Amino acid sequence: MSARLQGLARLAAVAVIAASAGAGTMYLSAGEAGAENQPHMRAALNSLQTARNQLQAATADKGGHRAKAMGLVNAAIDEVQRGIAFDNRR
Repeated sequence: MSARLQGLARLAAVAVIAASAGAGTMYLSAGEAGAENQPHMRAALNSLQTARNQLQAATADKGGHRAKAMGLVNAAIDEVQRGIAFDNRR
């Protein structure tokens, strides 16, 4: 695996971990932070959006891995947004 492809794989993994950590933090801090103040979820969302922008800016010649990473990051963004919306409804 090339260094550039390894970098993309790491970026996608970090994005998924950030989203997962943010989702777990939502339940831990809901009592403290309240429905409107979700700094960890919002930080995870910002990180994922930055990752998506970086993947979009990368050249497309990655054997489909860039496209798959973009799909995973988009799915993670959707889950974080759903988590924020869920917490705001409580």
